[in-house]
Amino acid sequence: MEHLSPKFKKLDKYSALHYTYGMNSVFTSRLERIEAVLEKALPETANANWRAESFSWMDTSITDEHFKGLLDPCHRLVKLGGKRWRPLLLVLCAELSAQAKDAPEEAVQNAYSLCPLVEFAHTASLIHDDIEDCADTRRGEKAAHIVYGMDTAINAGSWLYFEAPVCIERLDLSAEKKNMFYTLYLMELRRLHLGQAMDILWHRTPALIPTQKEYIAMVRNKTGTLARMAVKLGIAAGGGSSEEIELAGKIAEDIGVGFQILDDVTNLTTGNPGKKRGDDIVEGKKSLPVLMHLENMPHDAERLAALFEQARNEGAESPAVEEAITLLNSSGAIDAALLCGRELIAKKSHELADFYGTSSEPAANIAELFASMQKLKA
Repeated sequence: MEHLSPKFKKLDKYSALHYTYGMNSVFTSRLERIEAVLEKALPETANANWRAESFSWMDTSITDEHFKGLLDPCHRLVKLGGKRWRPLLLVLCAELSAQAKDAPEEAVQNAYSLCPLVEFAHTASLIHDDIEDCADTRRGEKAAHIVYGMDTAINAGSWLYFEAPVCIERLDLSAEKKNMFYTLYLMELRRLHLGQAMDILWHRTPALIPTQKEYIAMVRNKTGTLARMAVKLGIAAGGGSSEEIELAGKIAEDIGVGFQILDDVTNLTTGNPGKKRGDDIVEGKKSLPVLMHLENMPHDAERLAALFEQARNEGAESPAVEEAITLLNSSGAIDAALLCGRELIAKKSHELADFYGTSSEPAANIAELFASMQKLKA
């Protein structure tokens, strides 16, 4: 449900989110508030209030038209879909921490205000990821660099990383507290780009096969960092200690790893929504099913490298894509990776829900969030 057709979105803005988390979900009101925060932080047009908050004083010769190269690619991608599980997780963790710490209601309000940090960082990473992977679609539509051009997409994606923390300035908090959020955000962005650098190295070199430990390290940074950021921001907003923030973040990064593994598997089976089945083969991704297969069948390394190269040269319709998937299925690697991802999510989501060791509504909601998402992946 990553992608919604325009017609479907027009019928019910939240239908896909309801499908993801359950039609009678307790998350509906939270998701609506998150959407409102995101819309205010990234409007369709550059209204005066937004311009003042994001850019302060501006020369009068700068018009709304000049902002379109920044706003249009980013706003379009946010509105094309997304499960919003990261900002939702941020809010739920703030509720969990605030209840445990007996924090004031303002703590949870602040958590909503911080949602652009995770959702906009995610959006920016998708714009750049599609360029780096030479992918032409995202969420079922043309990728940003195809629609707006490479130069505009690169610039807009880069800008969005810097635009996201404007939400911190809107908070009525001490400079020390704001600095904590800035530091946390910037650390996770640096880790995200390290993970991407590792992934690029591997998919640019067909014969280079990382170890499973290297793969997990890469995913903890490239994908896990956004889950880690969401949880750390939430625990911090709710009044958690520095030690609690770091510990909860470590749990969350492995939840992110688990979902990346499930995405790896989905890519090679039904195909990820809005993408083509097996496009990881075209991009030369050294995903967990590939690494598990080669661990058991090391003599297939040369053959898989050749298939990756052929798929890269011929595109998604290349027979090499299906041949590679068949080869991976022959060892049971895809099923083994699926089980690994599910077990990791189940274990770590339970740890996160039970983080403060007491039964509570926020704890139950965190458990329900990940149970719902796993049902969708089943």
